[in-house]
Amino acid sequence: MSKLVKNMMMQDLQSRLQDVGEVFVISLGQLDAQKTTELRLALRKKNISLQLVKNNLARRALAESPLAPALENLGGMLALCWGGEDVVDLAKELNRFTEEAGFEAIECRGGAMDGTQLEPDDLKRVAKWPSRLEQLSILSGQLCSVGSTISGQLLGGGGTLAGQLASRIDDLEKAGGDAEPAA
Repeated sequence: MSKLVKNMMMQDLQSRLQDVGEVFVISLGQLDAQKTTELRLALRKKNISLQLVKNNLARRALAESPLAPALENLGGMLALCWGGEDVVDLAKELNRFTEEAGFEAIECRGGAMDGTQLEPDDLKRVAKWPSRLEQLSILSGQLCSVGSTISGQLLGGGGTLAGQLASRIDDLEKAGGDAEPAA
């Protein structure tokens, strides 16, 4: 492969991964072409990209990026996987495929998240995290819980006071209605 072609491939990989903050490195093992195509199509539906890479070329392309730790100490035929709604969505989808029949050959070899190297076991750990949408719903539930507690406390005390005042007014009106007017 000529130097010009290698440089073009490096620039293409750099441009694809320019705004990416997390990536998983997987080995497709001995998947045949049909299974690889199935995998790519299923991932593409989830807005996840899968790119087979030449290791040295990818190392040079990612050398100055926060994704550089993903390729440290790795060898063999590798693919970079990135995208999805968030890193948890990506991990859940990859983890689902590793457990599916016919795709057992897929193996996570590592990755990078926010400049930190991920170990192969981290795919399963990250897949157990709540997704961004789940985290937002948990947070909004917690915020609403505090607000409803405060509201209940304010309204509860105010309601009790209003009830006592209404009762006292009723008592005074009854006591005033029984008395005869002075002549």
